[in-house]
Amino acid sequence: MVKIMKESVIKQVLALQSKSTAELKELWRSIFDTDAPPHSKTYLIPRLAYRLQELAYGPMAEKSAKQLDNLADQMEKGKKFTNHYMASKPLAGTKLIREFQGDLHEVLVSENGFIYQGQSYKSLSAIARKITGTRWNGPAFFGLRSNKEA
Repeated sequence: MVKIMKESVIKQVLALQSKSTAELKELWRSIFDTDAPPHSKTYLIPRLAYRLQELAYGPMAEKSAKQLDNLADQMEKGKKFTNHYMASKPLAGTKLIREFQGDLHEVLVSENGFIYQGQSYKSLSAIARKITGTRWNGPAFFGLRSNKEA
């Protein structure tokens, strides 16, 4: 198994695009300890990127893996779905940017809510109301949900 240094994972993942198919298949053999499948770069790159990150940071939490498996099963069956949990709040650290009446408004998603102009808010709707002066569905205002869902 190849030892992966956390500091270099991003560089390694970005470098995958510039590698030849033969180089990708050699990397596959070294990190999966099996021969690479007979597929194109388009197939190999995301799987290698995931594996490099998994080796550096550890495997995905079991609960998350099960949720992804369930979503993949639904997609394979042709079912349309909305993951309300994922759509309800972006990950902490995400920056939401919205232009309104010629001004750009930036909101930072935090663990406990949202930060706008240095102040903490519990909801995007409160921030949308502050920006517009009227009641808005915050996720719709910031483009996280279509207006017809709001």
